[in-house]
Amino acid sequence: MTGKEIDDVIPHAAKEGTWIGRCQVPGSLAYKGVAGPHVVQVKDGYVYDLSDHYGSTGELINASHPVASLRALAPLPKLGNLTDILKNSLYLQKDETLPYFIAPNDTQAIKACGVTFIQSLLERVIEEKAKGDATLAAEIRAIVTDKIGADLHTVRPGSEYAIRLKAELQKQGMWSQYLEVGIGKDAEIFTKSQPFSAVGFGAEIGVLADSGWNNPEPEVVLAVSGDGAIVGATLGNDVNLRDYEGRSALLLGEAKDQNGSCAIGPLFRLFDESFALEKIKQEDIHLRIRGKDGFQMEASSPMDKISRTPEALVAQAIGKNHQYPDGLVLFCGTMFAPTEDRGSPGLGFTHKIGDEVTICSKHLGTLVNWVNTCDQLPRWEFGIGSFVEYCIKRKSV
Repeated sequence: MTGKEIDDVIPHAAKEGTWIGRCQVPGSLAYKGVAGPHVVQVKDGYVYDLSDHYGSTGELINASHPVASLRALAPLPKLGNLTDILKNSLYLQKDETLPYFIAPNDTQAIKACGVTFIQSLLERVIEEKAKGDATLAAEIRAIVTDKIGADLHTVRPGSEYAIRLKAELQKQGMWSQYLEVGIGKDAEIFTKSQPFSAVGFGAEIGVLADSGWNNPEPEVVLAVSGDGAIVGATLGNDVNLRDYEGRSALLLGEAKDQNGSCAIGPLFRLFDESFALEKIKQEDIHLRIRGKDGFQMEASSPMDKISRTPEALVAQAIGKNHQYPDGLVLFCGTMFAPTEDRGSPGLGFTHKIGDEVTICSKHLGTLVNWVNTCDQLPRWEFGIGSFVEYCIKRKSV
């Protein structure tokens, strides 16, 4: 990233808005010398330590009034300059004597919604019909788009028209499990990853070494409290293995939940007078891929094209039928499903080692990651048990 791009990671260096997240803090700078993941607030170009007040972002997001609670705090200790910490976060080999950003979520469940945009819905149908074979995708894409593409853009999920369309597509032999969740009454909501497993700004993301058809999925990620209130948002990459899920929907876990397959960040932006859910509904999510082979791709995913509202997705994820006491983060889905050939004609897009993936938006900032295979990424070792140990150690010193 260039210096200008680093300055744009957090819009206007957080001179506007309420921004919270987490930093890995070394013992030399940590509270009572206990190194670990500190909850932080970013404001006016600096990073401030909240760890004396909140042990997790889950705890802060579940406060009665998170923004008011932050504003009521006394002057906070300063961890450092925002630009310096962002630069350290970008290095794959971090300077462990300095703080660096990690994923802003921690104790929350990590959930995701699938096929909430028509373009990605059609690509899921194509994956299914191709049984995960990328060489068949172009031919099947033409057939599927010709038969059902035009009909779906005006369909409201669960409507009477959707029910009639389902019956007609079944007669044509074109019905699919992805159409069921794309235009039916029930959204697809699945567990993307585990608490504490997400990687953040500047980290590597992972694809399986034997996957030959995969892609990033740039998405808005909602921060939701335990009572179902949407209190803020950030960006995410729902890294996806198209060949695995295409062979069988029962391989969704393998396609979606691997080491480094979930990236979230850079920070949560909480709703306040400068930022509200209505802005999220109009946000454009931009994606750029740069490969070491010279390949470049840019695309965008406008949230106003989503087929279900964020409130409707959250209502299906949490409520009287399913509770998350620590809250959840919810990927809203993407319309990005790349079809541009990378290499041989007809094979479409797939990642290569070293790809730089940049996801950004006007109000949420920039998330940058680099692609590697899952087995080559740092092992995920800081889980719930480690977090409990860390909390006990902080209280005992």
